[in-house]
Amino acid sequence: MDSIVDDIDIAIINILEKEARASFADIARRLTLSPSAIRERVQRLEDHGVIRQYQIALDYKQLGYDIEAFILVKVFHGKLQSFLRVIKTYKEVKDAYRITGNYNVHLKVILKDRMHLQDFIDHIMVYGDTHTSLILSDI
Repeated sequence: MDSIVDDIDIAIINILEKEARASFADIARRLTLSPSAIRERVQRLEDHGVIRQYQIALDYKQLGYDIEAFILVKVFHGKLQSFLRVIKTYKEVKDAYRITGNYNVHLKVILKDRMHLQDFIDHIMVYGDTHTSLILSDI
């Protein structure tokens, strides 16, 4: 089976990963292709689900969220499905993953302050044991 991406597609993806707002014309200039060729390739990558979405990176501190944390949850027996449903409703949760190992779920959360963190943990503790790590900085 032929791969749906080639070296040019990889180059386009690399540019879009760093600059999701790069125009077709800008990408075309960098790769010495026409803007229409880039548009067609990006459309094909989107149609095949290679490119699933475009995102923005926010500075949560400027939005009033002083705490970013990772929370590992070891969900109690019989509570996983209800936890997976309810966790989607919390606006504090920015990323959530089912994982292997001693814990079932890995969350990345944003919170306004320590009290907000405490309240959030209190809400999810009914579903399982938690382990929280505060994010100090990006690398």
